[in-house]
Amino acid sequence: MEVILLQRVEKLGQMGEIVTVKPGYARNHLIPKGFADRATKDRIAHFETMKKQFEADNIKKLDEAQGIAKKMEGLVIEFIRPAGDTGNLYGSIRRKDIAQAVSEAGFSITKNQVQISEPVKHIGVHAVAIQLHPELSSSIIVNVAMTSEEAQLQLKGDKKEEDAPQDADVADTVDVAEETAAE
Repeated sequence: MEVILLQRVEKLGQMGEIVTVKPGYARNHLIPKGFADRATKDRIAHFETMKKQFEADNIKKLDEAQGIAKKMEGLVIEFIRPAGDTGNLYGSIRRKDIAQAVSEAGFSITKNQVQISEPVKHIGVHAVAIQLHPELSSSIIVNVAMTSEEAQLQLKGDKKEEDAPQDADVADTVDVAEETAAE
């Protein structure tokens, strides 16, 4: 099915382009969300007359998104979750969890704007992209830890207090191995 794009769609095309997509994708996603319209002669002519208005609306939305991106810059979202000894979470942090936390921080976003390939399943500091506009995304930091103290240490880049004894054990093991080899 041929559709005319009413705005830029990632991996598909720019505003005003006529592209061929599968009918289900057009009917169930592109057309209902206002990303595209059927590419008939009448609609193409209508789009050409409305193109300047669409471009002006797109620029306005992009400017708003840039303002939000500046405010969102450096945002750190902290999740305190239980985890095993290896740092694997008992559960995961998904798009909806991140979207809810960002919304609680004062930004209005949906889970579809959170760009992660898979749920966060490990303790640590993770960079997450937020798609604010089809042409603009912003990056936030998701800090996952078992306690708020650990979260603060992770952000500073300091080693955890638990890591120091483990390093000493490794050093003792190396010394014992060297003594055995020398004898």
